[in-house]
Amino acid sequence: MNTKSRSDSYAAAGVDITAGYRAVELMKSHIARTVIPGVMGGVGGFGGLFELDLTGIEKPVLVSGTDGVGTKLKLAFLLDKHDTIGIDCVAMCVNDVICAGARPLFFLDYIACGKNVPERIEQIVAGVCEGCVQAGAALIGGETAEMPGFYPADEYDLAGYVTGVVDKSKIIDNTKMAEGDIVIALPSSGVHSNGFSLVRKVFNLEKADMKALTAGNTMLGGRSLGEALLEPTKIYVKPVLALLEEISVKGISHITGGGFYENIPRSIPDGLGARIEKKAVRVLPVFDMIAEVGAISEHDMFNTFNMGVGMSIVVAPEDAKRALEILRANGEDAYIIGEIVRSADKIEIV
Repeated sequence: MNTKSRSDSYAAAGVDITAGYRAVELMKSHIARTVIPGVMGGVGGFGGLFELDLTGIEKPVLVSGTDGVGTKLKLAFLLDKHDTIGIDCVAMCVNDVICAGARPLFFLDYIACGKNVPERIEQIVAGVCEGCVQAGAALIGGETAEMPGFYPADEYDLAGYVTGVVDKSKIIDNTKMAEGDIVIALPSSGVHSNGFSLVRKVFNLEKADMKALTAGNTMLGGRSLGEALLEPTKIYVKPVLALLEEISVKGISHITGGGFYENIPRSIPDGLGARIEKKAVRVLPVFDMIAEVGAISEHDMFNTFNMGVGMSIVVAPEDAKRALEILRANGEDAYIIGEIVRSADKIEIV
């Protein structure tokens, strides 16, 4: 730790440089958990270094993604729980790049806050590191910016960036998708990190009674509403990579903002559509509760939330059984929700 760098004038303006140094010291043990082959150097340099091993890859293509957590952060502030929100940040990025078949390599985070509280920053980064471990990626750098007057003292924003790699011949690009292919669902862990502006409005979270947020709820199987909503986004990287080793996957969609109607069509070529069987979708209780309390139409629910499906995967009908076996062997209770049909509409929910 740098013990000589301190500016009393800067501190008087609301920026504590030494708090930043302490935060870095606290997060080092968490970052160490994410180290994988290829990581060069430690935290603290001006740039994160990663040596790319291209063994077995003929034509490497780098695939990058960036995202944040959105207004789900407001719930973390409200509950004063900051150790899982970083998982969401990683998940939103790595789940995107795996849709192209890319293996995540390294991750960087950016935290902007009103006041640098080292212990809180440590919790945030601990979550980021846990997400990286789940994705098999390394956290090789980041930035914490203390911005008094721009953010309230007890609030922050969080964003991340990931780079992955895939062999050009193995990029998933939907060109081989055909009528009769099967759509497989990977269950979500909850609301994930989308639709929280609507969630906050439905439950009036800014004025919510803390007892109502933290008490067990029968609609949620005894879990509290706050616990159910803050449940971190599931990371699908390792099960999907295991699937790609054995099965020719024709399309993958990460179900994020815009729900089924926006995301499933993104992996489907023109002239084809996904026919999703509504009764097959295993809707989680938290979505039933959102729909009931908010009086939200079924269409709007499927057009906003993941409804219990965090990712959809398209495979040939002859590969469906084996695909389900592989995914289940890797911890995903995958199931079939529909098929690919000839259609001018990219998606039908029937």
